[in-house]
Amino acid sequence: MKEKFRPVAHHPPDSFINAIKFYGRLLLDFQTLTIFKYLRKHLPMMSGKLLDVGCGNSPFKFLVGKNCEYVGIDIAGADNFDYKNSGIIIFDGENIPFENASFENIICTEVIEHIPNPEKIIAEIHRVLKPDGTAIITLPWSARVHFAPHDFCRYTPYKLSLLFQAFNKVSIVNRGTDINTIVSKMIVLYFGNLTSWEFDFKSLLLMPFKILFLVVFTPFLGIAVLLSHLSLLLGLGSEDDPLGYTITLKKYV
Repeated sequence: MKEKFRPVAHHPPDSFINAIKFYGRLLLDFQTLTIFKYLRKHLPMMSGKLLDVGCGNSPFKFLVGKNCEYVGIDIAGADNFDYKNSGIIIFDGENIPFENASFENIICTEVIEHIPNPEKIIAEIHRVLKPDGTAIITLPWSARVHFAPHDFCRYTPYKLSLLFQAFNKVSIVNRGTDINTIVSKMIVLYFGNLTSWEFDFKSLLLMPFKILFLVVFTPFLGIAVLLSHLSLLLGLGSEDDPLGYTITLKKYV
């Protein structure tokens, strides 16, 4: 299965250009926006050592406060998906290379769905988290297949409760509502058509209709994006079909 519209790799706002990319992305990428808004509230308050599992380009590292030591780990093959980060530790994707109870805090954003058997990495997160430590995990619910073929599952809150039952406290919160989900699908439809152009006979025959669609759809998409942002501010829409879930975990023993 070939991805028609591959996700753009995340980059931290560590330069003028990357800052424009990062904050500009938040206008249209509601998955990233809802993750960012949650982490912005919690990461600056953390202290001690923080482990970022599957960190990619460490896009949220800049939110970590001065009292927190950041450590990022990812697999060797991450560079195949446009993630190149020299300041991290490479691991095998299952066995976290640290001693028991090494970290006060752990984050793992949009990674678990890419692991065919996540029980192992979840057990490892539990192992290296210190007593009284906090872990924050995010996963998508309404998301197209991405980073194929390494995309394996979408988990309901009920399954997530089972996966993380070893932790003493598990809080699962919806990210966004069905309004944000619908608008996100519209954005994917629009940019998927905008970025994919083929020049065989069938595609050339349909090209005028494709161009007409893009022209007509543009103002409607702009209005939809604005409504999606308003829905996040005002808490509108149903939580039965969210963008994804944020799981906050506590380990006391």
